Amino acid sequence: MDDDRPVDSVPTQTLEAFADTIIPGAQRFPGDRAISGVTAEDGAVAAGALAVLADPALGLADALNGMAGLLNMHAGDYARKHDVRLDPTVPAFVALSFDERTALVQDLTDPGHPEREVWFGAALFCTMAFDSAPHLSTTDALAQGHPGLSLIGFAAPEPDGLWRFPRFSYERALADPHPDTTSTGSPA
Repeated sequence: MDDDRPVDSVPTQTLEAFADTIIPGAQRFPGDRAISGVTAEDGAVAAGALAVLADPALGLADALNGMAGLLNMHAGDYARKHDVRLDPTVPAFVALSFDERTALVQDLTDPGHPEREVWFGAALFCTMAFDSAPHLSTTDALAQGHPGLSLIGFAAPEPDGLWRFPRFSYERALADPHPDTTSTGSPA
């Protein structure tokens, strides 16, 4: 690990590793253990997965430390079961290889796993962070080069900050505008 970087907390490292397992990303610095670096593009962590998970509106913020602890417990069990030697200097889940993390997450999200709803929900929120940046305004996310919105080619607004679509996505109008629709597209 780079000596100039502060050591993240165990829950942060663990949840970053979980988010990176869902949508992998590029390592942020040499020796980054939470981010596997199996791709050169930014993934869920760079897209703000931890901000989404910690958003008070989700109601998970108070449970994140416990979720990280549970994930590390499962990682330790996985390591014992598969005879994997874990690096004791990092959280157990972080110490797993990307393939081992993936296998564990597949097990945790299996329909027969008793904690499936917890891990499936966490995976869903990590995916949402990447796909739609729900924790940011769309204009801010685009201005910051949000990796998910950039990947899908989400169009920037026009100079006045509004989105207009001069072409129909289906190449034809699906319905005529309501007669009371204003010039800005709002109903009267």
